[in-house]
Amino acid sequence: MAVPADRKFLKSHEWHKLDGDVVTIGISKFAADELTDITYVSLPAVGKQLTAGQTFGEVESVKATSDLYSGVSGTVVEVNAKLNDAPELVNNDSFDGGWMVKVKISDPAQLNGLLSAQQYEAQLGS
Repeated sequence: MAVPADRKFLKSHEWHKLDGDVVTIGISKFAADELTDITYVSLPAVGKQLTAGQTFGEVESVKATSDLYSGVSGTVVEVNAKLNDAPELVNNDSFDGGWMVKVKISDPAQLNGLLSAQQYEAQLGS
């Protein structure tokens, strides 16, 4: 499985992609495949403050419900409304169209504590 090198990851499979001062967060293809058919995604409202290491939502599948974690602190500036009607986007396009939230990051240095794509791939193999 190809993991995009332009992202940072949590061990819990959330990816973080920085663009200016906004971080887009989603879950990896590995996580989406493990969950199987995603049926619902619960996301925070725009304006909500996220704290690094804390949950910001849930993803439900036919197999399980899993918490979503943020690796950064900041304010939610956008949520992927398409997931309300098409949660399967997370399964079909987890690294692009299946993104979940965009967060105006309060401390970009927090990304330094996350796994690189190479470290994340190594974790998957262990």
